[in-house]
Amino acid sequence: MQIIETIAGKLGVKNWQVEAAVKLIDEGNTIPFIARYRKEATGTLTDEQLRELGESLAYLRSLEERKSKVMESIEAQGKLTKELKSSIEAAQTLVEVEDLYLPYRPKRRTRAGIAKEKGLQGLADYILALKPGSDVRGEAARYVNEEKEVKDADEAIAGAMDIIAEQISDEARFRAWIREKTQARGTVVTAEKVRKKTKDDAETDEKTPAKLKERRGVYEMYFEYEEAVRRIPGHRVLAINRGEKEGFLSVKIAAPEDDILFYLERQVTRGAKNPDPDAFSYIKAAVKDSYDRLIAPAIEREIRNQLTEDAEDGAIRVFASNLEQLLMQQPIAGKVVLGWDPAFRTGCKLAVADPTGRILDTKVIYPTAPQNKVREARQELQKLVSKYNVSVISVGNGTASRESEQVIIEFIKEQKKPLQYVIVNEAGASVYSASKLATEEFPQFDVGQRSAASIARRLQDPLAELVKIDPKAIGVGQYQHDMNQKKLDSALTGVVEKCVNRVGVDLNTASFSLLSYISGISKTVAKNIVSYREENGAFRNRKELLKVAGLGPKAFQQCAGFLRIRGGSQPLDETSVHPESYQAVEELMKSMGLSMNRESFKAAARMVKDPAKKAEELGIGEPTLRDILQELEKPARDPREEMPAPVLRSDVLSMEDLKPGLKLKGTVRNIVDFGAFVDIGVHQDGLVHISKMSRKYIKHPLEVVRVGDVVEVTVLGVDAAKKRISLSMVED
Repeated sequence: MQIIETIAGKLGVKNWQVEAAVKLIDEGNTIPFIARYRKEATGTLTDEQLRELGESLAYLRSLEERKSKVMESIEAQGKLTKELKSSIEAAQTLVEVEDLYLPYRPKRRTRAGIAKEKGLQGLADYILALKPGSDVRGEAARYVNEEKEVKDADEAIAGAMDIIAEQISDEARFRAWIREKTQARGTVVTAEKVRKKTKDDAETDEKTPAKLKERRGVYEMYFEYEEAVRRIPGHRVLAINRGEKEGFLSVKIAAPEDDILFYLERQVTRGAKNPDPDAFSYIKAAVKDSYDRLIAPAIEREIRNQLTEDAEDGAIRVFASNLEQLLMQQPIAGKVVLGWDPAFRTGCKLAVADPTGRILDTKVIYPTAPQNKVREARQELQKLVSKYNVSVISVGNGTASRESEQVIIEFIKEQKKPLQYVIVNEAGASVYSASKLATEEFPQFDVGQRSAASIARRLQDPLAELVKIDPKAIGVGQYQHDMNQKKLDSALTGVVEKCVNRVGVDLNTASFSLLSYISGISKTVAKNIVSYREENGAFRNRKELLKVAGLGPKAFQQCAGFLRIRGGSQPLDETSVHPESYQAVEELMKSMGLSMNRESFKAAARMVKDPAKKAEELGIGEPTLRDILQELEKPARDPREEMPAPVLRSDVLSMEDLKPGLKLKGTVRNIVDFGAFVDIGVHQDGLVHISKMSRKYIKHPLEVVRVGDVVEVTVLGVDAAKKRISLSMVED
């Protein structure tokens, strides 16, 4: 029950909602299914809330499991008191549990452990007693023992101080106070580090002085840098971590050491009346040693790990948001698209895709250096455009994109029919083109042709094409290679899953990649669906899914509502209405005297004036009925239609055309913590710094823009040498 209450408090929802969601998750239901088809049970918890709930549930359950193991270990030692058990049970984090467990954790042989083996615990207790008139050296002489390798009083005192230092370090409340004080008043301090040559340098071009100098320049701002732990933003934490990893930076956490030592001295000597000055001097030295050698390094590791984890979580959230917006971009429907993969030496690869994404033709042309066969290239381009009635050219934004764009503009000017082009982010196209999936999809094409095909298709249906690529390769994040890859993979996979299920897929045309993200469908079952389709032809209804190998009743329940069948035997199969609600829909239509067809569905949606009353009559929940009515009003609606359409161009600008004050429209390509990169049609994306996004203060660019948004910007400055463009979204 404690877990339920904790999650409910974190999400700001009722206990019963969390309890219902946990029960559904434990029963094997997927997040998309629960969010869409179990709204009554959870009180309409959203996909985002359910995913956060799932993460919190996993963490809290692992915390409870760790608590049990820790208490078992301490109890086996015969040291589990009621007070200690209560403290462990009340712990809210794994850090608190580990702090409490530290004195009882089986240790490797430490200096304190060796001192205890030599019988020096008594001397440590003598010093800690701080009795007036203490004679520490005289007492230490009593512990001299050649057999136990305690040669003299100095060695005995050193061992006793090691014991005291470890006892101080093992005190959970001391660590908690020091951790909190360091987080509140500590600073991250970085400095330049002389980089030693690594083994990797022998295998990369970074061994050249020019490359090393360029790389070093990236971190110059951190060569003498200091910032408060509580204020340092995530993107700087990740940049510093990378600089340290690459050997250019040294990093440390500077803590308020004087305050910490004073606190420890007071705590250790608390209760002592008229403490002996001689004994106190030894305790003071032990406190300093305990902090410097045992506590400070551990606290620094913890704080840096926490900073990194928080930074990673923030970067992952931004990456996930960017990816969602990219996947949910509005498709260019009903158009023949020519995909253009630009290049220099190897030529520009072209691929023509019909409105369904089928590749009709491919070609390689050489309009760029070193061949510069512009006239021949335009002739071949004209043949493809005329033969297939191409209306849009989709150009990748990679190498030779700028030069290709110039050729395309001149070509468009000569056309009698409307022809436009758009620059698309080709990130991941090369990854896809060399993949096993691309080889299976286009066995007759080389990697260049596959890449051009992908560039064409990602304009026609971004979601269907981009799901074929590892989300990390799509290029809408920052520092993705420097963070916890398992956590990143999980978050991005969740985003793709959410988008695919929100849009739904056509069961008879969806690729294996698209199907594998549908709720309840594993990769194996996705392959089985494609195989069944190839062997038996198109699915006529959703029930036929039960004939697919490996797809049982539970999987059918999870996936059916997200799969669409156009022109099948059951008209509701074309909608997101779940089969478990078909009877309710049939009763609804019957009560209104309407037949089961698309036009009647729209009429029924308009005729229901009191959804709450009608839901009660039908014996279903009101949220479910509202979803049904929304779907009946617009069967097979695509939520991506509400997103901004891609900016199609028929002219081109160069950086030389940009002047301060020039106003342009552009598309947001990527969002990072400090701003947004906007494509304004000059090949080089411009940066809108967070300070230039809004007149009011904002904490993060995501408060103002999303990837794919079309925004109006003003040019602030252009640095052609560094290829940097500064933009503003704020009117003067």
